[in-house]
Amino acid sequence: MGPMRRWSWDKCRYGEELLSKIAGRGVHVPVTRTIGMDHIDLDAAARLGIAVGNAHYAPDSVADFSLMLMLVALRHCKAAVCQQNVNDYSLRGLEGRTLSSLAVSVVGTGAIDAAVMQRLSGFGCEILATGHHVNTEVAKRAAYVSQDELFRASDVISFHVPATPANHHLASRESLAEMKDGAVLVNAARPDLMDVSALAEGIEAGKIGALAMDVFEGEQGICHFNRSGDILRNRDMACLRQFLNTVLAQHMAFCMAEAIEEMAETAVAKALSSSRAEAPEAIDGVPKG
Repeated sequence: MGPMRRWSWDKCRYGEELLSKIAGRGVHVPVTRTIGMDHIDLDAAARLGIAVGNAHYAPDSVADFSLMLMLVALRHCKAAVCQQNVNDYSLRGLEGRTLSSLAVSVVGTGAIDAAVMQRLSGFGCEILATGHHVNTEVAKRAAYVSQDELFRASDVISFHVPATPANHHLASRESLAEMKDGAVLVNAARPDLMDVSALAEGIEAGKIGALAMDVFEGEQGICHFNRSGDILRNRDMACLRQFLNTVLAQHMAFCMAEAIEEMAETAVAKALSSSRAEAPEAIDGVPKG
């Protein structure tokens, strides 16, 4: 009996071949029930005259989850649960840190970023932000700095930007070298923002103090398949999972009843209001963080 085939991101991608078949069946306005459109080739859709839309929901679910990930990382919750499961009630290695004593940064200046900072402001921590534009709501609570300065000054960094070529592997070997020793990294945004192999090296070397991710490259499983059907093994993810200061969730930050209902409603509304003549970017373009 051969190896069990797990879900493959490559096999579910909406490329030109699949989009042309969709258009051939008279579907010219596909709307994804997600904010992200990373799985759809928008350039191919434009060439085929297909207008692509996405869904929206309030930022509260992701903002709440991001804050939870910060606290889980800072209070060593994974290590505490593992010790308790073997009847080890000692506190060695479980000394946490308060948010109020730290410089906490948010990469991005969109709606989710503003919601995260609104929550952080209640903890009394220093808040830093970086982004391509100044968000007035963000500016009320955070000091704007350059990305390089943010990496150097932060104790905790939470990423909330879309997956674009400019944002690919914001957390890399080079950027990790700029960060404080023991920095805590949180990603509840997009998998491509972090280089998993660099993260594994950073955890092993002690450069990263803690890591909490709801999304990550290869999140479909340790074993998955490429377009040729060959087995790929994400050894870095297997490595990361074993560390007590690494927390990985299953892409669930959005998963709240209110958000799911709102996603479905906005997706249907866009599908009904969009016309065949619209280009993909006319409906939405790159989703904001």
